[in-house]
Amino acid sequence: MSSKNKMLMRRWFEEVWNQGKAEAADSMLMADARIYGLVDDPIGPDGFKVFHAKFRSAFPDVQIEVKDMLEEGNLIAVRFTCKGTYRGTGLDVPTAKAGPVSFDGMAFAIVEGERVTKCWNVIDQAGMLKQLGVF
Repeated sequence: MSSKNKMLMRRWFEEVWNQGKAEAADSMLMADARIYGLVDDPIGPDGFKVFHAKFRSAFPDVQIEVKDMLEEGNLIAVRFTCKGTYRGTGLDVPTAKAGPVSFDGMAFAIVEGERVTKCWNVIDQAGMLKQLGVF
């Protein structure tokens, strides 16, 4: 059976990413949540939405599949695969070629009071950029 924290993380990937509902971050992130490993390490829902808009402009059809999830206390670890078609310049990679990509990532989130307070993200940027023809 999934815990509330695991269900929150599944909801995060489904609503925020797969459905593209950036506003869902308002109910899932603390106002001062720190998010590491993304462009400019955003703070809170408003900071996250700036990154979300950039990423979705680059990959408007992004879909994230959760592969594994582990929980230890209020720390949730998630391994996922991200698939999408690069179509824009939202990631500021001017030499990238449009086309489909698939890359893996991990997120480690601390949940307090049914909201994420901190999250560390690690994605296979080299694999993504290689698929986009950057190197």
